This record gives sequence, C-alpha cells and structure tokens, in this order.
Amino acid sequence: MNFPSLERARIAIIGAGPTGLGAAHCLHGLGITNFKVFEKEHHPGGLASSFRDPAGFTWDIGGHVQFSHYSYFDELMDQLLGDAWLHHEREAWVWMRERFIPYPFQNNIRHLPADEMRDCLRGLIGCLHAKSEKLPENFEEWIYRSFGEGIARHFMLPYNFKVWAYRPSELAYHWIGERVAEVDLERIVINITEQRDDVSWGPNNLFRFPQCGGTGEIWRRLARTLPAGSLDLGKDVVAVDTAKRRITFAGGAKEDYDILISTMPVDELVCRSERDDLRCAAAGLVHSATHVIGVGLKGAPGAHLKKKCWMYFPEADVPFYRVTVFSHYSPNNVPDGNEFWSLMAEVSESAKKPVERERVVEQTIAGMVTAGLIESANDVASTWHFRAEHGYPTPSLGRDRALNTLLPALEQSGIFSRGRFGSWKYEVSNQDHSLMQGVELINRLATGSEELTLNNPNEANRRKPSAPKTR
Repeated sequence: MNFPSLERARIAIIGAGPTGLGAAHCLHGLGITNFKVFEKEHHPGGLASSFRDPAGFTWDIGGHVQFSHYSYFDELMDQLLGDAWLHHEREAWVWMRERFIPYPFQNNIRHLPADEMRDCLRGLIGCLHAKSEKLPENFEEWIYRSFGEGIARHFMLPYNFKVWAYRPSELAYHWIGERVAEVDLERIVINITEQRDDVSWGPNNLFRFPQCGGTGEIWRRLARTLPAGSLDLGKDVVAVDTAKRRITFAGGAKEDYDILISTMPVDELVCRSERDDLRCAAAGLVHSATHVIGVGLKGAPGAHLKKKCWMYFPEADVPFYRVTVFSHYSPNNVPDGNEFWSLMAEVSESAKKPVERERVVEQTIAGMVTAGLIESANDVASTWHFRAEHGYPTPSLGRDRALNTLLPALEQSGIFSRGRFGSWKYEVSNQDHSLMQGVELINRLATGSEELTLNNPNEANRRKPSAPKTR
C-alpha cells in the first residue's frame, strides 16, 4: 500500500493523549513539521490527564503508574521530568472476608478462612488432573481451567465482573498475557506451609510517579516540546469524510489530510464517517465506562494503609473494584501532606452493570467506611468525580473479528486508528504501549519497520519490564 512520503503528506492527528503525542513527537524528531494534532479538550493528556480540584487535591483518571517495556519510553520519561520523579515499591492487596490479602490473590490463599483456603487448594490440585487439548471458549472457562472452582468462585469471577462490567463468559482470554500471574502450585503450597507472603510478582512491582502535577504533567510537558502551532486544542471532530480525506470540527472548521492518525474510539470514528459498510463491525465492539471518585481526607491514613499503594475489592458490599492511596504516590497530590491524605476509587459501568451516577460518590464514601479505609464520612474534606464514557476497551468475544475488518479497511483510506480505543486492544493500552503505538506507526510509515505493539502484543509484553531509573 502506497502513501505520500511523510515529508510531503498533510498529516492530521486526532487526539493529544499518549498515542497522538507519541506520533507527533516521533515526527518532530524526524524533522517533519507538516503535521497538526487536534484535541477536543482544552488540555493535552487524554485519559492520562490530571486535574486539581478547588480544595487543592490532584487527581488522575484512574490509578496510573509509570513502568515500561520500552527503553524509548523510559528515556523519554527521563528527558521530560529529569529528577522530578518519586520511586515506589508496589504494595497491592485484596480486601475480602474482612481482611487484607497480599496480591496476587492465588499466591496468598493462606490468608483466607480455613474452609475457603481448602476450597481454593482443592480446585488448584484438580486443575492438574483436568488437562484438555481443547482451547477455552471464553475467559470464564480459562479461569476455571487455570485456577479451579474455588478461586474462580471466591475471587476471580466476582472481581472480574466488577472490573469489566461484563461477565467473564462474555470475554475472550487472549489478552491476559502478563496481567494474571500463572499458577505455581508448589510455590503456593510452600507459602501456606511456611506462612509466607508472596508479593513480588508483576511488571509494575517497581514504579515511579511525577513529584508534582499528577500523571498529566508528563503529557503537558511532552506537548510543550512540539513545534509552535502544531497542537490545536478545543477541536471536537464531528465528521470525517474518508473519500475526500477531510475532517469537520464542531463550529464548521475543516482540515484536509493525506494521512490521518486517529486515536478517538474507532467505533465513534466510523459513526462520524460516511462508511456505512463498517458500521456493523464497529457495533461489534464493546466498552465499559469508568467512574473515578477522588476523596480528599483530613488527617492521615490509618496504620493499616501506611505503605499500601492500591487495593482490589471483589465483594459486592462496596461499589468500587479498586482504590488507590493516591497521596502515597506524591505528597503534592494533597494541599498539605501534614494535614490531608487522599483515596481514589474506580467504579465500572455498562448496560450489564448499571451505576446510580447521582449517588456514586455517596456510595463510594459509604463503601470506604464499610471496608475500614476511613472511619467516618466526617473525615472527608473534598470529593471529585469524573466519568469516562470510554473507560475500558473490552476484550469481548467478537473484538478481534471486528478489528480485523475495521483497521485494514480504514487504512485503505489513509486512516491509521491507534491507541487505547483506536486499536481497542486492552492488552497493549497502558501509557507506554499507547505512546509506542504512535511511535511505531510513524517509524513504519518512514522506514517500513514493524508495528510490534499493535500486531504482536504478546511479544511486546514479553520484553523484560524496565525498572524505574534512580538518580
């Protein structure tokens, strides 16, 4: 497929999140300046933006942390923030049965009540004798095969419904990769017999976070490195004419392009185009919304939270699936670290899992009291609520079939849909993945190199994660 050379093409980029900014940064690095980034909000960052509430608390759109599979990403982060990083060792926990259990859950079932621990261990042993050459049909079946009935019933199925807002039976399992610890039965038995906690697993067991400004500070700084006039904020796309290669914005302004890099949700891109032939495929994509509720608190966290980074909540008595002790990431996330601290909760929403939007903040605070995270609603100094309609790109059973239709067809029209919702691949939708989708696309168009992250997520994720650099 032939496209105009990058030096001669009119290049438009929709979205100033990590993917769009990554593509623009790469173009700028190649000495190419004939591009423009259009962002509907009045700030860069996309879902990696940060906000400061009227009380002086800083909030992210979810519990973002910085770790990476790519030296390019690490070096760029060093350039952008220099010494303005804080470094952390992850402490992740699961709250259930009125106790904290170290994460990953399956490695630490010794903390469960004795009858439930036996349930889980029996199921794990049963997995050894129930091998099948037939591939699982969905995520739920993969869970049962991998962990057995006990862990599935007590933790994996209820927790994953709370995260995805869809039943695991409605999801594929190919996205899992490094995101779920593989079962090591011998290790689990040793943990039980030696009463040992097992907490070191995972690609983000070491991470870093900006000293000031939240995660959004990274992307604000990256945006400032672009050529003057190349970033156009407050430009909401209302139509894309793929035949004329023309974008129309709210208010009537238009922009012609030869190459379009779109990071907007690909289903919305199709709906705003004339491509009726792609609407059926686009309708096959599934997503959930995410509510992020920030709760600024007076005083200091209790001793039981002193070192915790984030916690998972599988049980139905609280609305959130994850809570981050956000003031631990940086003391500058609160107005005064001697007087305040903060928690940030995430609640998923879909047609299968509705949320009372007008009551979700109230319910979240009540849930924090129920879980013992705070003593009383009287401790609350400030609240912040953000709803992202496109929160999680759901790896539904029909996702790959839809993408295999949409992405090549759009590319035939000079449109490259990339990023968390542009490519709709949850398994490569972290900040490092998303930036590299933009970078790898530009390198492909410039030199013909492979887009590894988009086309081979498992290989991209097999790279040894980089440890945050210390200075």
